[in-house]
Amino acid sequence: MMDALTAMRKRRTVREFQAGKSIPKKQLETLVDSGRLAATAINIQPWEFVVITDPEMLVKIADLAEYGKHVAKGSACIAVLCKDGPYYLEDGCAATQNILVAATALGLGSAWVAGDKKDYGTELKQLIGAPIDLHLVSVIALGYSTDDTNPDKRSLEEVIHWEKF
Repeated sequence: MMDALTAMRKRRTVREFQAGKSIPKKQLETLVDSGRLAATAINIQPWEFVVITDPEMLVKIADLAEYGKHVAKGSACIAVLCKDGPYYLEDGCAATQNILVAATALGLGSAWVAGDKKDYGTELKQLIGAPIDLHLVSVIALGYSTDDTNPDKRSLEEVIHWEKF
């Protein structure tokens, strides 16, 4: 497995996945474990995770999520949900990012699909049996990538400022 800094450098959004190649349950558990270890404001840990591997459910989720059509092409997805609180979005986003980096470290492709404040959130929560009072922060599409493109990132020199902007 690659180290964290390498995984962060290699992580990218993947929307094209190998068909029919399942992700081992142990790896899916490792991904959720990575999410639950994320930074959390005042240790609230508001998150809940739903792992979906059923191909029919992946298609239904893809049909609901306006920019998540690629979920249907993946082997699994993880819905990141959070209990209401002052920092649910920050905490859920930290958990999502941890899962994305962990997926890269495990040799998986992933894509973050927005959930918070999306019109399809309520229906998607009902589809996966999640309590209505939870916030859907994200849906993470997962699979084995067939896409080897590597989009450019802004250089460190472009984004770093010392002492003042």
